[in-house]
Amino acid sequence: GQISLGHAGFLLIGAYAQAILTTDYQVPGLLAIVLSGAVAALASLVVGVPSLRLKGLYLAITTLAFTFIVRHVVLFAEGLTRGSNGMPVPALTVAGFSFKGDQRFYYAALVMLVLFVLITLNLMRTRIGRAWLALRDHDTAARAMGIDLMRYKLLAFMVSAFYTGVAGALVALQTRFINVDTFSVLISIEALAMVIVGGMGRVHGAILGTALIVLLPESLNLAFATAGDAVKTLMADRIYEVKGLMYGVVILL
Repeated sequence: GQISLGHAGFLLIGAYAQAILTTDYQVPGLLAIVLSGAVAALASLVVGVPSLRLKGLYLAITTLAFTFIVRHVVLFAEGLTRGSNGMPVPALTVAGFSFKGDQRFYYAALVMLVLFVLITLNLMRTRIGRAWLALRDHDTAARAMGIDLMRYKLLAFMVSAFYTGVAGALVALQTRFINVDTFSVLISIEALAMVIVGGMGRVHGAILGTALIVLLPESLNLAFATAGDAVKTLMADRIYEVKGLMYGVVILL
C-alpha cells in the first residue's frame, strides 16, 4: 500500500547489473538475472531504511529522488557503466539455446512472468503476506497485534525492488543495449498507473492494468489508421497531443 516512484531507478540498476555481469564478468545470463534482482534489492536499503517513517506523498517524493540519484551515479561511474555511452548486453542463452530476437525472447519473458505470479500468490498466503495485508489495511492495528512495522515495510521494499531488478534485467536482454535515457521517470509514473487502473492489491489487477496501458497506444494507432484520410490529415500535426489526451481520459474512466 506504499506509493513508490522509484521503479525506474530499480529497473535501471537491474539492467546495468545484467549488462555488467554478463559483459564484463561472463556470468551466465540466467544466473545474472537473479543476481540483478539481488543487487536491486540491496540498493533498496539505501532509500528503504531512511524512508521507513514516511508514507504517502513524502515516500513518493523520496523514491522519486532516488531515481534521479541512480541516473547520475550511472553517468558518473564511467569506468563501470560506460557513462552516457551505454552498454551492450549479450543475448540470453540457456543450455545452448539462444533467445535472440523478440519472438524467442517473448517466451522467456512469459515464463518469468508466470513464475513470479506463482511466487507472489504463494508469498501472500504466508505469514509475511498476511502481515503486509495488515499493514496496508491498518498499520496502527497491525502494530497493536505485534507486527514489526519497520521490518515488514523494509522487506516489502526489498521484495518489490528484487522483482523490479529482474524486470530491468529482462529489459536489458530484450533491447540488447542500454543507457540511462531508456529509464526515464515516466516509467515509474506509468507503472503506478498500471497498478491503479488494474486495481491495487490484486495480482491479476496488475497484469490487466499493464495490458490496458501497453495496448492503449497501439489501439489508438489502429483507430486513427482506420478513421480515413480526413482524420489522419487533421491529426498529422497534433497526433502526440491527441494521443496524450485520450491516454489520460481512458485512465480517468
